[in-house]
Amino acid sequence: MVKLIHTLADHGDDVNCCAFSISLLATCSLDKTIRLYSLSDFTELPHSPLKFHTYAVHCCRFSPSGHVLASCSTDGTTVLWNTQNGQTLAVMEQPSGSPVRVCQFSPDSTCVASGAADGTVVLWNAQSYKLYRCGSVKDGSLVACAFSPNGNLLVTGSSCGDLTVWDDKMRCLHSEKAHDLGITCCDFSSQPVSGGEQGLQFFRLASCGQDCQIKIWVVSFTHVLGFELKYKSTLSGHCAPVLACAFSHDGQMIKLYSCLNKYKAVFVVFQNTENILYTLTQHTRYVTTCAFAPSVLLLATGSMDKTVNIWQFDVETLCQARSMEDQLKQFTEDWSEEDVSMWLCTQGLKDLVGIFKINNIDGKELLNLTKESLADDLKIDGYSYEREAMENWISKKKRTSPMTNLVLPSVVLTPNRTLKMAINRWLETHQK
Repeated sequence: MVKLIHTLADHGDDVNCCAFSISLLATCSLDKTIRLYSLSDFTELPHSPLKFHTYAVHCCRFSPSGHVLASCSTDGTTVLWNTQNGQTLAVMEQPSGSPVRVCQFSPDSTCVASGAADGTVVLWNAQSYKLYRCGSVKDGSLVACAFSPNGNLLVTGSSCGDLTVWDDKMRCLHSEKAHDLGITCCDFSSQPVSGGEQGLQFFRLASCGQDCQIKIWVVSFTHVLGFELKYKSTLSGHCAPVLACAFSHDGQMIKLYSCLNKYKAVFVVFQNTENILYTLTQHTRYVTTCAFAPSVLLLATGSMDKTVNIWQFDVETLCQARSMEDQLKQFTEDWSEEDVSMWLCTQGLKDLVGIFKINNIDGKELLNLTKESLADDLKIDGYSYEREAMENWISKKKRTSPMTNLVLPSVVLTPNRTLKMAINRWLETHQK
């Protein structure tokens, strides 16, 4: 069951976007304001609403820690706010002065992306508030953007229907027509495809558009194999444009995404089977936005009816999602040793194929691997070092682990994205 537990009706015009942090909900509107609510009882914070923008606010996004909120507006600015006191931290003006339609923090909090109506996309340094990189698409306004969970890729969507993929230096890797009548939203799943670790750069992407479709893509990027965007499937059957899509924040908790259409309905879909679990029809006008909470079973939906509805999923929904997840895990258990080898190659880990084959690692063994078994049985180090120090170690012809003194079967260095994100979140908290 999914039940409506609260309705927020404080905005004076259409709700354009809503976003969750661990403890807060943010909403923004055509009424030029951003509002902040506590998740404990959905009361509005004392320093809300946040007022600075002189025209409609199109998008709002929390930093991963939740201590900073970004908002963007038709007035051509992206504003960073301190969520604890409502003070403005920075006002970043789009170089072209064009209306800013969408903004997003990178997963490690180092950058904020802003996309504008003239097709320009800017990466801002989230600590210095200075322009870091910029790019532009050939046609249309930028209306959607999403970072891959590891932060290596940024995907933008345009009103002309193009999906464009950028690397972390804002170099265009790929662009293709995804939706004939224009894209309205895109979102990455935080969980990797094939049951791998997040650092392996192999993720599912959803896009939706004015063509009444939701498309699912698989995105991969490795230094060995390069970039690849593969179309997977289409969720059709909608009789009106789909205005927003969002994967659940924690795919292990509940594997759903919602897609919203102009018939005032919210469809909650299980991503692996693409079955509709629920249809929510409480709004009285078109639904424009949705967001999943990161730590609780909540979904927020905003509408042109000026309200935000808060929905709660029960344990039955969680169990249903976990049951489906177990089925997917069972599929991985059936992999042969050759399937595992092919999977390693797609993840840019070709150097490990020989080690896995010698140890007869099939799907079942793959799912049971731990840090200890990687180090003791497969002789894979598993420790974290400063890259410069480790590269210097290897350059001196040393082929043993600095920690264990065991021989390294491979000198492939894998970035510890989780540690990097934790460090940047600590810096974000303690440098303000």
